[in-house]
This record gives sequence, structure tokens and C-alpha cells, in this order.
Amino acid sequence: MLTIIDKYILKRYLATFAVMLLLFAPIGMIIDISEKINKMIENKVPVLKIAIYYYHFTIYFMNNLFPIFLFISVIWFTSKLANDTEIIAILSSGISFTRFMRPYIIGASIVSVIVLLMGFWVIPVSSEGYNNFRYTYLRNDGKALMRGDNTDVYRQISDNEFIYVNSFNNESQMAYNFSLERFKKEKLEYKITASRIKWNPKEKNYSLFDYTKRIVGKEGDVIEKAPEKKMKFSFDLEDLAPVVYIAETLSLGDLKAFIEKERKRGSSNINVYLVVLYKKFSVPVSAFILTIIAVSVSSMKRRGGMGVNLAIGIAVAFSFVFFDKIFGVLAEKSAFSPLLAVWLPNIVFGILAVYLLRNAKR
Repeated sequence: MLTIIDKYILKRYLATFAVMLLLFAPIGMIIDISEKINKMIENKVPVLKIAIYYYHFTIYFMNNLFPIFLFISVIWFTSKLANDTEIIAILSSGISFTRFMRPYIIGASIVSVIVLLMGFWVIPVSSEGYNNFRYTYLRNDGKALMRGDNTDVYRQISDNEFIYVNSFNNESQMAYNFSLERFKKEKLEYKITASRIKWNPKEKNYSLFDYTKRIVGKEGDVIEKAPEKKMKFSFDLEDLAPVVYIAETLSLGDLKAFIEKERKRGSSNINVYLVVLYKKFSVPVSAFILTIIAVSVSSMKRRGGMGVNLAIGIAVAFSFVFFDKIFGVLAEKSAFSPLLAVWLPNIVFGILAVYLLRNAKR
């Protein structure tokens, strides 16, 4: 059962965190507007689209900086409790420091579950809205950059089929210098080539221009040719060059299915997608670690008052975010394990949390 003190601390925990989010979200919006207003005017962006963008921006912004907001809010109200000698009174009544931590852990659990569920379904939608707007209206050549490098695309579309295109245009749904190779027991069975391939949305098939099919035979090859031929394939043209932020826009189930599909195709971006997947679970766990560190640091009354605690808190919070970003990029750009890269900041700061908690108990 929660005591009156538990309810008091839990209420302060959640209320301070909510106020911190509501305080910094408008500040983030104002800064973003001041930086991008000229681009919006230049591109004549409709007001409704701007409003929707800032709805998605708010969720995206709060999710990315959630560890900082949580840590500072816990530091803030715990330091207030310490300065008002409320913590001394609580501990002097015979309550152990571990028992004193209970409402903090309950608060961290509530925040963690909310962040976890939002990461599964809400954040992907906001990430898609935020990034689509940014690449469409705010970045020079954004639509081209949205797809990353869409030249010399080579993909495995099944266990025995491989395709190649020299370049791909998403707007026209057309690819150039197309080839498809099918193998049987590691031997080429046939090869299809075309100067262009275009998706037909109404007929749900592809038009191949300057079509050539070479069927490999024991006694000689059979060659078929046609100026234009319509065919159906087991791939989508968009899959040749998915948007660079595709993993951020997928729910948990869709992301797992997408990663499995890309793994079979031999995608070089698997580590990028795995980092996004693992962060859906590591970020909620960080709520517990940062809460323990924040309480351990700020539960003592210091000469410098709340200012010293806040300075320590901000330094630790930014260090956590810094390491989280550094190891994430390291996993995306190298052979470093994505699982280890994502969880390493939690492991390091988890050890720090245990050390600080032991000292605080003394």
C-alpha cells in the first residue's frame, strides 16, 4: 500500500516531469519556428500542414530529449525536498533509503510504460510526419535526399533471385538499366534486362522497355526480345530505395518484419534498423537508471543549494544523451554490435547508479 508520503513524492515526481515537458516543448517550437519560418514562407506551406508538423515535432522532440527532461525534473523536486529538510525528516522517522526510493521507482515504472507504448505505436507516426515535412519543405533537394543513394541499387529479392537498377526515380516510379537474375543450384537459369522499368499502379504490374530475356540451356541459350513487355514481380520499386528514416516510421511488428525482409535481401543498412529496434526497449529502461542517479545525487542538502545539484544533473543527463548518440552512430557506420551499442550507455550509467545509491545510503 502507498502511504501518504509515497503519494506525495509520486505526485511531485509525475507533476514535475509533466511541467518540465510542457515548459520546454513550446521553447523548442519557438526556436524551430525562428529557424525555419523563411523556408516555410518561401515554399508557401499551408497553415494546416504547419500545424500538423508542429504536433508531430512536439512528440518527436520530447521523445528524443526525454532522458534530460526526466533527470532534471527528478533532480529539481528532490533537491527542493532536501533543502526543505523533508528528506531528513522522512529518514529520521525510521524509513530506510531503499524504502524512500519506492515512490520514485513506481513513478519511473509509469513513465517507462508510457514511453515504451508510445515507442511502439505513437512515435513512429510522429516521426513519419516530422521527417516527411522536413524533407519535403525544409531541405534543399529534400525529396532526392529522402531516398538516400538511389544509384547502382543491387538487391536480393528471394533466395534465388537478384535485381539491379542503375538509378531509380520515386516520383515517376521508374528505374533505369534494370536486370533480374534467377539462379538454380548456384547456376544461372535466366536473366531479364530492360533499359527502363515502370510501375503501373492501375494494372498492378510493371512495364519493361527494350525487354530481353536470356534463358540458359545445355545446348544453347534461348533469347526473347520485345520493345515493351508487361510482367509481375515479387518486389516493389519503393523497396529499391526506401526513405532513409523508414525504420523510425514503423510500429514494432512492422519494423521486425521489415528487418527480416531486408536481412534476406542482404541490405547494408541492417545495423541502422536494428539500432532503432533496440532503442524502443533501452530508452524506457533508462528511466529507472536516471531516476536512481538523480535521487542519489540530489537527496543530500548541499552548501550550494539546488544550483549545485542541477549543475550535476544537467552534466550527467547530457553525458548520457551524448554517449547514447555516439554509440548509436558507431553501430550504424561500423561493424560494432547494434545490441551492445544501444545498451552500453544503460550498462555504464547503471553501474554508476548502483555506486551512487550505495553512497547515498550511507
